[in-house]
Amino acid sequence: MFAVLKTGGKQYRVQAGDVLRVEKLAAAAGDTVQFNEILMLGGDTPTIGSPMITGAAVQATVIDQIKGEKLIHYVKRRRKHSSQRKKGHRQKLTLVRITDILASGAEKSGVKAAIGAGSAPAEAAAAPAAKPAKAKAAKAEAPAAAAGGDDLKKLSGVGPALEKKLIEAGVTSFAQIAAWGAEDIAAFDEKLNFKGRIEREGWVEQAKTLAQG
Repeated sequence: MFAVLKTGGKQYRVQAGDVLRVEKLAAAAGDTVQFNEILMLGGDTPTIGSPMITGAAVQATVIDQIKGEKLIHYVKRRRKHSSQRKKGHRQKLTLVRITDILASGAEKSGVKAAIGAGSAPAEAAAAPAAKPAKAKAAKAEAPAAAAGGDDLKKLSGVGPALEKKLIEAGVTSFAQIAAWGAEDIAAFDEKLNFKGRIEREGWVEQAKTLAQG
């Protein structure tokens, strides 16, 4: 009986006793791993998956973690100002010995699935799903800082980005801006990198008018 399995983006035709070099797996020498992506089972009654065969698996014992042959990558550009680049690469591989081919019952075998060294387990992969919700919550908190404050975007030249800068600096009302003196203007201009915008746009005078309603 033989099987065609898929791992590391490649397909292998295997049978019990075969020694195989596959893309590096997250396993140590002596571990038993199980390949669950089976495309075909051969024998007296061949079975072809669509695309995988449910319940089928191939079990193997990890012999060692090795490196493949050295590959040289060389690039040369033939121009007036020519350039060349040369680098070598040795692919990390895992050497395994096929021990058993299961036509069914893979989920009940108790053997851990063969996972690529760069892949995360299913449980860990699910964790980042909580991130968008957290980011969304943080985003929702930003306007809350200005709750009860004035709409600073009514000032000339102030958009959402500048309003956010002002709120983060503790400025939330027109009354605060209306009370700014020369020193305050210079301090905020430098602190928030407004480059003279406060005086140029006349925020103080605008704020005095807006504060009166």
